[in-house]
Amino acid sequence: MFFRSIKSRALMTLGVIGSLSLSATSQADWFDDFRDSASDEELYALLYAMPKGGDLHHHISGSARSEWWYEEILRQESLGYTYYTKVTINNCRAYGGNEFNFAPYLLLFRTVSERNFQQLPECEKSEYKKIQDLTEDEKSGFLNSIRLDKNHEGRDEFFQTHWQRLNDLTSNPYLMLEVLARNIKAFSKEGLMYMETMMGSEGYEAPDGSVIPDTHFIQMLRDRLAQDDIKKTGMTLRFQESILRFAPNAEQQLIRDYKSVAANSDLYVAVNMVGREDNDKGYPLRFLPTLRELRKTYNDVKLSIHAGEVDEPNFHIRDTLLLGADRIGHGVNLITDNELMREMRHGPYLVEINLISNLLLEYVDDYSQHPFPEYLRIGIPVALSTDDRGMWDSNITDEFFVAVKEFNLSWEEIKTLSRNSLQYSFLDTETKEDLLATFDKRISRFEKKATSGDYTPAKVDDVSYGFTCHQYGLCLK
Repeated sequence: MFFRSIKSRALMTLGVIGSLSLSATSQADWFDDFRDSASDEELYALLYAMPKGGDLHHHISGSARSEWWYEEILRQESLGYTYYTKVTINNCRAYGGNEFNFAPYLLLFRTVSERNFQQLPECEKSEYKKIQDLTEDEKSGFLNSIRLDKNHEGRDEFFQTHWQRLNDLTSNPYLMLEVLARNIKAFSKEGLMYMETMMGSEGYEAPDGSVIPDTHFIQMLRDRLAQDDIKKTGMTLRFQESILRFAPNAEQQLIRDYKSVAANSDLYVAVNMVGREDNDKGYPLRFLPTLRELRKTYNDVKLSIHAGEVDEPNFHIRDTLLLGADRIGHGVNLITDNELMREMRHGPYLVEINLISNLLLEYVDDYSQHPFPEYLRIGIPVALSTDDRGMWDSNITDEFFVAVKEFNLSWEEIKTLSRNSLQYSFLDTETKEDLLATFDKRISRFEKKATSGDYTPAKVDDVSYGFTCHQYGLCLK
């Protein structure tokens, strides 16, 4: 690990601030001094070890590192699930597929189940290989096909190939539960206390293709969360259902998800709307009549909706608030609506900020264009989150690292981001207050340790290296 080479310098840097008292002023001073003198490695180590609040914008199907997918696929064979991925194109048929039929022919590394593989014509079968039989080059291609790791890749690669390549993988409930478990464990090592994850309860299949009822899956989820490896992390978990906003049956999805959240309110807390916002079929006001009808029956379902994840001005955020959303996912183009900027200062709505996502999907060309510091410093509530972190090859520490590195955050601002992620969560009041109190105790202890003069950064473990390596030359291997 890189700590052996930086430990002495880190101790020297932190030793300079060790004599400072922990008054409100010196708390700010100690971090300013450290931030301005530390190397990127030292800054990253401190931010990794720092207690953190919650991740409020987290798609479970986009959260697995490519290596996790590969490893978990191999483990699924004992459960009856076998997968094949497309490694060549033999011109077996013409191109086909559209936004509602995720089956484009000219797409390498599209993965199918054994059942669907057997239904292919013989020519198309010749294009696929069992995951276990991939050569090293094919394995590398498979791993790289579901993460944004090249400069020319961006929004279209993400929206139009990543999900289509995952394909049948996301309908395996056992596989998705292990993706969840891996995230919980990795985030816990980063000091994260709470995850509010978009993980739907329907669409899962047994190896023979039979549908697993949502009630059965929710019990599977409860059982997995009750296992010792998850319980010992201490992580608090809640979930959101989500609808594909531009799908023809999106209203029916919304009705179904409201019922599901209300029926499992101890575990599921909200409904979200996902999918490309620049597809006009999913415009926010399409759902206003349906939501008004649903609110005549349901009194305990929250809304956190993607809005403003576009690179041109529109009124989607304003319209999304009219839908009843309490949190806005992304909110990049809020900066173009001066009146709404004024209205959103000091709450009650929070913007879920996804710095790495917004850069890699080209909603900003570079961080100098990102509105995050303006929102933060005029008092619009914001919190950092990871979005589809497996496809970025990143983690929650990376989000804080980017925020500090690019926007010169103070220690008080860092703490505010974590507190906001708990304060604006959809937890019940008692659990929320407990987590806030626990965070305050943990961050206070961390401050004292960091300014003690003999602080040694904790070991960085289970870290995604790709984004910081590519963007900042910080390759922590």
